[in-house]
Amino acid sequence: MRNLITDVPGLKVGHAEDLRLGSGATAVIFDEPAVASIDVRGGGPGTRETALLDPAQTVQGIDAITLSGGSAFGLDAASGVQAWLREQGRGFPVRSARVPIVPAAILFDLLSGGDKDWGRFPPYRELGYAAAAGAASDFMLGSVGAGTGATTVNCKGGIGSASAQSPDGFVVGALAAVNAAGSVIVGRGPWFWAAPFEVGGEFGGRGLPGEFSAHALEPITKGSARENTTLVIVATDAVLSKAQAKRLAVMAQSGLSRAIYPVHSPLDGDVVFAASTGRRPLADATVGLTHLGTLAANVVARAIACGVFAARTLELPGAMPSWHDQFGR
Repeated sequence: MRNLITDVPGLKVGHAEDLRLGSGATAVIFDEPAVASIDVRGGGPGTRETALLDPAQTVQGIDAITLSGGSAFGLDAASGVQAWLREQGRGFPVRSARVPIVPAAILFDLLSGGDKDWGRFPPYRELGYAAAAGAASDFMLGSVGAGTGATTVNCKGGIGSASAQSPDGFVVGALAAVNAAGSVIVGRGPWFWAAPFEVGGEFGGRGLPGEFSAHALEPITKGSARENTTLVIVATDAVLSKAQAKRLAVMAQSGLSRAIYPVHSPLDGDVVFAASTGRRPLADATVGLTHLGTLAANVVARAIACGVFAARTLELPGAMPSWHDQFGR
């Protein structure tokens, strides 16, 4: 177990970023079409091809999921991932044609520094292609891929990941791009809201403060509407239907509430994708899914904290300082 979403067999992750741009893209590539669904809680989401993830829709399998910076411009990243998949002969078959199915979600990082004067063609399609082409079992965390320009109200955001195994052997993993309007740390820090769920000191082992001050519980937020979002992908090797994947995404949303304060606000576009690589059937659909969803929420909380813990301050004017710059000493 690497404590990454790729501990779930049947998927790989790739990043591509441009530090001059101050942004990037992340692709989760499934070895075979995966059953997936989505749950949206934030008030300002930006997505592509997510309507087909509704359990009532026809398409049952997806080839990849793309996360990107760049706000609405970043939706182009999915086209790059789609182009790479098409070169591999992947996609939904329609007689002699194949159409790769690549749902996507974006976060807003256009004001986080970097040169966004890209002219007629945004760079995200090529970033998406590069992320897909570089997908592997091991990948970096922090200020990479879709998390390159991500921030929270008081710390640099970034890409985080975590995984866990249930007592009966099912694996659940999460990948998070943390760009929240709220805070991932308690008060002025250094403690993480997700501390009760930490495993093995993965985000510093600081625990929680001995006492919560009134200041710590006062909600603080950054920016305004459409400038924030936390994007999450949860995956498992359990065999799930689309309806079960939807329920897994709903339960996994609790992980955002455990790691970010406040969360699911009108200022955010919070999204959770849930995907099944379908390697092992559940012995009991109801009880088994309940246990998976509980585990998924814990893993999501850990992934969010790991993303902020791993992030580093970008070398750009006015860049948000990282957790390590503020508390690492």
